[in-house]
Parts: sequence; structure tokens; C-alpha cells
Amino acid sequence: MNLDWSIVWDHREDLLHGALLTVLLTVLTMLVAVPAGIVLALMRLSRSKILSGASQAFVEFFRNLPLILVVYWAFYVMPVLLNIQFSAFTTGLAALCLNVSAYNAETFRAGINSIRKGQTEAAIAVGMSRWQAMRKVVIPQAWRRVLPVLASTWVSLFKDTSLVSVIAVGELAHVALQIRSSSFRVLEMLTAMAVIYWLMGYPQAKLVDWVQKKFEVKE
Repeated sequence: MNLDWSIVWDHREDLLHGALLTVLLTVLTMLVAVPAGIVLALMRLSRSKILSGASQAFVEFFRNLPLILVVYWAFYVMPVLLNIQFSAFTTGLAALCLNVSAYNAETFRAGINSIRKGQTEAAIAVGMSRWQAMRKVVIPQAWRRVLPVLASTWVSLFKDTSLVSVIAVGELAHVALQIRSSSFRVLEMLTAMAVIYWLMGYPQAKLVDWVQKKFEVKE
């Protein structure tokens, strides 16, 4: 077997660009999906049947679809429905945000429900409105409880960004596969892609372990 690892070095700039785009997709997705998840969770817990039902429909729809299908749906169906042509990057970002927001909503809902109702009632008793009690008492405690889960979601999302490569978003997986196709160096490029993902993902996984230990809540 004739291996040529110089192909990795020759395309280092392309691979670096793809890796940075992978990170950018992850950051932007979480910047959107965290507040969206909080809003969806509060809607689900609302006394309004309309808000609660809308949130439940959104969450159950996107949480139970494979991410790859959501990506294709956003790329091919959303432009037709909205009559707007999005770039591949925007489409991929939208698909990731829809999917992760649904999961974050359930994470936050579980966190909020884990706070004893007596704390909310006590806050209301001292003059707070229900919304003030939620914002000042419940959400800060729920945030601490869900932070380890969100950290794990981050690591999972970091790897799942590779799925948007199917619609030509030039992140790490797409770049590596393009180089593989043009150079016919399958083993070298797939190995390089795996190594780069591992080098970026392992420190994040260890950070998640630290977050879980740091913010673990024991009743």
C-alpha cells in the first residue's frame, strides 16, 4: 500500500478553514438554540393551551426527525415555502438550530420542573409576580442543573455539524471529502479528518467532565 501523507500538509489551509467553519457552526447554533430552548420551555410550561400546544408541536416534530432529514428539509423545502433562496451555510445553520432548540427545550423544561414548587410559591408570597419568580428564582437554579447537559449537547453538536456537508457547507468533513475525491487519497484524508475532529473534540469532552463535576446538583 502506497501512502502519501503529504496530501494532508499540502491542503492544511483548506482543512483549517473547514475546522474553523465547524467551530463557527457550533457556536452560532448554540447562541440561537439556548435562548430558543428557554423560550420553548417556558411556552410549554405556560398556562396558555395555545402556547403550550405550539411548543409541544415544535419540539415533538423536530426532536423525532433525524438531523440529516431536517437538513434536507431546510435546504429543499424551506426555500419553496418561504420563496427565499438561502445559502448552503444559512440552510445548514437553520437546520441545526431547529433540531438543537427542540432538545434544549426539553432540557430546560426538565431543569425547571426539578425546582421545588415551594420556592416559586415563596417568591410569590413576598410580592413577586409569577414571571419574576420564574426569572429570579427558578431559571437561575435550573440553569445550574442543566449546564452539564448543555455541555454534552455542545460536544454532540460539534460532531453533528458534519451532517451539513451533504448540502455543500464547507466545514471540515466537506473539505476532507472534497480533497479525497480530487486526490483519490481516501485513507489519508479520512484519517486526517478523524484526527482533527479528535484533537478538537477531546479537550471539549474533558471540559464537559469538569463541568459535570463542578455543577453537579445533589439533593
